Amino acid sequence: MTDKFKKYLLPDHSTRVQAVKLTSAWQAGLEHQRYPDCVQRLLGELVSAAVLLATNIKFDGSLVLQLQGDGPIALIVVECTADLSIRATVTLREGHDIPTDGTLQSLLNANGKGRFVVVLDPNRDTTDLEPYQGVVPLEGESVAEVLEWYMRNSEQLDTRMWLASDPMNSAGLLLQRLPNHGGTANDDHESRDETWTRVCHLASTVKSDELLSLDTDTLIHRLFWEEDLIAFEPQEVRWHCPCTRERVANMLRMLGRDEIEDILSERDQIDISCSFCGKPYQFDAIDCAGLFVENLDTSHNDRKSVH
Repeated sequence: MTDKFKKYLLPDHSTRVQAVKLTSAWQAGLEHQRYPDCVQRLLGELVSAAVLLATNIKFDGSLVLQLQGDGPIALIVVECTADLSIRATVTLREGHDIPTDGTLQSLLNANGKGRFVVVLDPNRDTTDLEPYQGVVPLEGESVAEVLEWYMRNSEQLDTRMWLASDPMNSAGLLLQRLPNHGGTANDDHESRDETWTRVCHLASTVKSDELLSLDTDTLIHRLFWEEDLIAFEPQEVRWHCPCTRERVANMLRMLGRDEIEDILSERDQIDISCSFCGKPYQFDAIDCAGLFVENLDTSHNDRKSVH
């Protein structure tokens, strides 16, 4: 199954409608991670939110959304690149129990010090743009409310968002009011206001189970069947973490032979999981010996080239 992001525009170009439903990508992201249900739900909602917002960045790079917490959750991070490759992770605070009924505020803002961070990170190889970071307090009872508050107060964009997540799917719907660059007459301004009010009312009828169970085409038709939406070409969304066995091997080499041998003296193998996606890697004594044999070969060749 291929996950798709879909984008639409109202005929008067006053409002964009965007929707995403992730199944394969979301399942890939959870393959090596085990989070409590309430934590997983927040992560899934932020994943779909990142996809919905990343599609509007105008440069080659990535959008990073972070929920920084002072409660049981220390950090939730989602990164989505311009080509809609996503990865995500959660850092739980040691010694803190996760209540089954945990909410965004109780899990991340227990002492009022939680923060929402938006990072725009341009690709240094393709652009001269500088990274941008916006940091605001955690205002809102849900991920959607936090993002709406940020977009309205920091980006001056009226935005409505509906997000949902369960162990199988992550989904989201976004409405965003676009700036009027035409300098048109008052009656056109009033018409754009009416459009925004109408589509917000229609979208507000959506239920979480509809977001999760319906395919995007069915959902959009059910909500906006009276609107003559302009549809754009769908975009594929995929899960991608750049961790590899070779990268992990390079990290082990940096520890040095003595440190590796000390670890192996206490256990049969070294078990390492990617700090971002949780994918496990195992290196036994033979694997670890091979790390430094390769280095010796390289050093020997380098000496030969010098002489």
